[in-house]
Amino acid sequence: MPPDAMRPLSGVVIGAGPAGLMAADTMARQGFHVTVFERMPSAGRKFLMAGRGGLNLTHSDPIGLFEQRYADAAPWLGRFIRQFPPEELRAWADRHDGESFVGSSGRVFPKSFKASPLLRAWLRELGDLGVVLKTRMHWTGWTNDGSLEFADGSAIDADVCVLALGGASWPRLGAGGNWVSVLAGKGIEITPLVASNAGVTCDWSDVTSSRHAGAPLKRVAATVSGRCVRGEALISKTGLEGGVIYALSRELRRELQTAGSCTVLLDLRPDLDVERLAANLAKVPRKQSLANKLRKGAGLSPQAISVWRDCVQHHQFEPDAALAGSIKAAALRVTGMQPIDRAISTAGGIAAHEVDETLMLRQLPGVFVCGEMLDWDAPTGGYLLQACFSTGRAAGENAARFARELAGH
Repeated sequence: MPPDAMRPLSGVVIGAGPAGLMAADTMARQGFHVTVFERMPSAGRKFLMAGRGGLNLTHSDPIGLFEQRYADAAPWLGRFIRQFPPEELRAWADRHDGESFVGSSGRVFPKSFKASPLLRAWLRELGDLGVVLKTRMHWTGWTNDGSLEFADGSAIDADVCVLALGGASWPRLGAGGNWVSVLAGKGIEITPLVASNAGVTCDWSDVTSSRHAGAPLKRVAATVSGRCVRGEALISKTGLEGGVIYALSRELRRELQTAGSCTVLLDLRPDLDVERLAANLAKVPRKQSLANKLRKGAGLSPQAISVWRDCVQHHQFEPDAALAGSIKAAALRVTGMQPIDRAISTAGGIAAHEVDETLMLRQLPGVFVCGEMLDWDAPTGGYLLQACFSTGRAAGENAARFARELAGH
């Protein structure tokens, strides 16, 4: 046998988010000596932030519908989702943080509803597997002889490398997109990183921005470019945020890039058709004010009424059918999206044709990539984390296989 055929193999992972830690976990279980390098002072900082309001691990959608959430990336990304599907992610989480559960919206949460217990248990397990975590290590590329280079001047060699550096949202938590120039310098095509799952900006009246910022719009529907999504939104001082807006990120970006502004049609009572809503409005005595009519007849909250007024401005709505129609299709003019550093995630990244079916960079043999570095986009609801975990698992599996074959193991 070759002299190095039985030596322990080593793997390096750059980035200690969910994708990177899953790649490290996978390689370590196959006997690799794994070191994870992280630029921030601790691991999983964005993962912890995502769990502050309740960690949404994945979704209970049937797998076919689940894959559709990734739109154009579904044909290639779906393969990795199926290799480590939602039910396996749930089983993995259950081993670390008790029994997970499905919420009323179909979203899956860990028992504790938080990220921190799961992350602590996972890091302990990784330590038991021999994984070494080195923080405050900023990866800057490769040396002339191919070693991994860091900002402190150190250089590291390993049998295989997995890059899991995230997108460019929330740079203060570690994902700043600094890797883009490094890989582009190697001739790798990068689809520009843009904000996804981000709020939109619009011209609120002083009443809406001052009195109702932070208030929810519950059980509404929003339509952009013919696509309609139901859910909730949150009024901010400068516009709208929340799941119903985030789910329309692709359509909003397309419209804004084309025209500079776009119209979001808000249905403030999607559970009622126009006829039923008009009938309810007609029951309110004419002596009542318009605000009372909207509150009593349409069941609108004060913040929904304020948003409606901003959408319709000073139009007069007689008869009640016209008023009902305006509630069902309040035209909100959107002028932009929140910047990338305030987005939940990013779209864009390493172009799909730059990686092979194992997630290895075609131009850099032995370098695998996973997570938000890849060019895919997904709404909130568990789809973001699922793709990070699934591609992390695939990158780790394939990196281990590549290194073993290369070493003759």
